[in-house]
Amino acid sequence: MQTHSSFPRLLLLAGVLALASSPAGAALNIFACEPEWGALAETLAGDQAKVYKATTALQDPHHIQARPSLIAKVRRADLVICTGAELEIGWLPLLLRQAGNARIQPGKPGYFAAAEHVSMLEVPVRLDRAEGDVHPLGNPHIQTDPRNIARVAAPLAKRLEEIDPAHASAYASHYHAFSQRWQQAMQRWQQEGAPLRGVPVVVQHKGWTYLERWLGLVEVTALEPKPGIPPSSAYLAQVLDTLKDHPAKLVMYATYQDDRASQWLSQQAGIPKVQLPFTVGGSDAAKDLYGLYDDTLHRLLQALR
Repeated sequence: MQTHSSFPRLLLLAGVLALASSPAGAALNIFACEPEWGALAETLAGDQAKVYKATTALQDPHHIQARPSLIAKVRRADLVICTGAELEIGWLPLLLRQAGNARIQPGKPGYFAAAEHVSMLEVPVRLDRAEGDVHPLGNPHIQTDPRNIARVAAPLAKRLEEIDPAHASAYASHYHAFSQRWQQAMQRWQQEGAPLRGVPVVVQHKGWTYLERWLGLVEVTALEPKPGIPPSSAYLAQVLDTLKDHPAKLVMYATYQDDRASQWLSQQAGIPKVQLPFTVGGSDAAKDLYGLYDDTLHRLLQALR
C-alpha cells in the first residue's frame, strides 16, 4: 500500500522536474560569445533568460582558450549567440564539439550567428594566409556600427520566440520597446557624430571598418602591416612617411590592445591617440549598448578637439 500511495507523488515529482528542464518552465540558458550579444540578449529576453558572456572587452575575441568551464556552459545552453563569420574559429568549434549539445549546433535553432544578418564589409577576393588573419566571410567586427545591432535584434527576437514559444509575447514586447528607443538613440548619435565625417584616422588593427562607414571616418593606414601581424620598426617608419603625404588627425585602438604602437605614432606624428571601448564593458561608461556608443562618440570628439 505504501508503494501505491507514493507512486502519484513520484509522478508529480517527475512532472515538475521535466517542466523545470524545459524552456517554458525555466529561464533560458543563453551563451553569448561576445559582450555585445550578451547585452542584446539580456535586453530582449529580460527575466526569461540567464545570459553568460564567454569573453570580456579586455580580451581579443580572436584568441580565446576553450576552457572546460566554457564547455560546461555550452553543454547547458539553450541558445548560443556569437558573431560568426569565423571570428571565433579558433575556439568555438571545439566548444560545440566537446559540449555534445545537439540543440546548439550550427544549423539548429539554438545556434545564432549575428553576422549572417548584416551586410559584410571587406570580403576578400582571394584567400592567402600570407595576408595575415584574413576572414574569408568579411570583417567580423560588426558591433562597431549601431545600425548592425538593430539589424541583428529583430531576427534574434524571432529566434527567442521560436525556441521558447511560451514567452513569445514577452520577447516581442521587449523587442518593440528596444527598437523604438534604439532608433531614437541612433538619430541622436548621427547628429552628435557629424563633426567626424571626413576625418582621416589611423587604426591599430582593422577592427573599425563598420564604425568608419557609419561615421564617415577615412582610414589612412593601419599600424599592423597585415591583420594580426605586429608592426616592425621598419613598417612603423613607413607609416610615418605615409602620414607626411596623407596626414591623419587621430590614431584609434581598442581597450584590449597593447597601445605601444599607437603611443609611438602619437608622439612621432603629433596626433592624439584614442582608446575606444570596442564592446560593452570596454570602459567605465560603456556599461551597456547605449553607453558603448555614447562613450565611443565622446572619446572621438574629445580627441578631435
